[in-house]
Amino acid sequence: MRLTPDGTPLLRVEEVTKHFPIQKNIFEKITLKRGRLRLLHQVVHAVNGVSLEIHRGETLALVGESGCGKSTLAKTLLGLHRPTAGAIWYDGKEISSLTGYRRHPFQKRIQMIFQDPFSSLNPRKKVMDIIGQPMKIHGLAKGRQMNDRVLELLAKVGMDPAFASRYPHQFSGGQRQRVGIARALAAEPELVIADEPISALDVSIQAQILNLMMEMQEEFRLTYLFVSHDLSVVKHISTRVAVMYLGFIVENAETEEIFADPRHPYTQLLFSAIPSLDRLEFEEVAKIEGEVPTPIQLPAGCPFHPRCQSVMDVCRRERPTLQPVFSDHLVSCHLFG
Repeated sequence: MRLTPDGTPLLRVEEVTKHFPIQKNIFEKITLKRGRLRLLHQVVHAVNGVSLEIHRGETLALVGESGCGKSTLAKTLLGLHRPTAGAIWYDGKEISSLTGYRRHPFQKRIQMIFQDPFSSLNPRKKVMDIIGQPMKIHGLAKGRQMNDRVLELLAKVGMDPAFASRYPHQFSGGQRQRVGIARALAAEPELVIADEPISALDVSIQAQILNLMMEMQEEFRLTYLFVSHDLSVVKHISTRVAVMYLGFIVENAETEEIFADPRHPYTQLLFSAIPSLDRLEFEEVAKIEGEVPTPIQLPAGCPFHPRCQSVMDVCRRERPTLQPVFSDHLVSCHLFG
C-alpha cells in the first residue's frame, strides 16, 4: 500500500450513509389512508455506513453485484450526492459538508470517468470545448494555451489532434471514452473515480482503455477508485479490493490476498464464478441462492444472512462490524468474530 509522506490517506471515508426518500405522486399522497402515512417516509438504503481509505498511487477496486450501491458511493465521494450521514476526508480535510465555492478547490482534485461515454459528453459541443471546459472552470488555461493543451491531451489518449473540431456522435464508443479520459485529465486531478469505465464498450476495445488508464496513472501519478463488477478486470488493474453488498463493505484487502484467500461467504461465492482457462473440464461453480433483499427494508443482523450458506443464529440478530482477521485484511462476518 502506497502512503503519503505523512501516512495520511488521500481519501478517507468514515461511516458514510446515503439514503434516498421514496417519492410518491400526488394521487398516492391523497389516497393514502391515515394508517399508511408511514409509507411516505420510506427510504432506499443505498449506502450504509461505509468506511474505507485510498492512498496515493494505488487503485482501490469497488466490486459487487448490480444495485449494491457502488455507483452511489462513487458519486457521493465526488460530491454529486450529499451524504445522509458520515464524513469524507480528502488529504486530511473534511469535505463532505463543503458546498459552493468552499468545495470548488477539491472538485479540481477529484475527477470522474463515467460509465456511458455517450451520455456523459455534451452532444452539442465539440471535443475542443468538452476537454477545455475544466481548464476554464478551474483557471488552468485559456486561449491559445488551452487549445494547445487540449491537442496535447488528445494525443496522449491516442487520438488524432484533428478530432478536436468534431462532435461526440462522430466517434465510436472507445473513442468517446478516450475523450472522457482526456476531459478528466484536463483538470489535473489527483484522484480519478472510474465508474464502470469499460462496461459499455466492445470487448475488443476494453483492454485498450484499461491499458490507457494504467499508462495515464503512471505518467500523471494518479490515484484510482475503480468501480466494476468484472472481477477479471479488477484482478488485473487494482491494488486493493473492497467488496460491497447491499450498501455495506463486507471485505477489504490487498488484491493478491483477497483473490488467493477470500474470507467472507459472499466474496467466496462471488469469486468462484470467475471464468478460468486453467480449468481443463467444466466445473459447476457455487451459486448465490435467493434474491438480493430490498434496500427499502434491510434485513436484521447481517445483510447477507438470508442468502448465506454458513448462517448462524447470531447472524440473524446482530450486524457484524468490519474488523481485521489478520494484518489489514478486513472482513465483516460473525465467522471471524
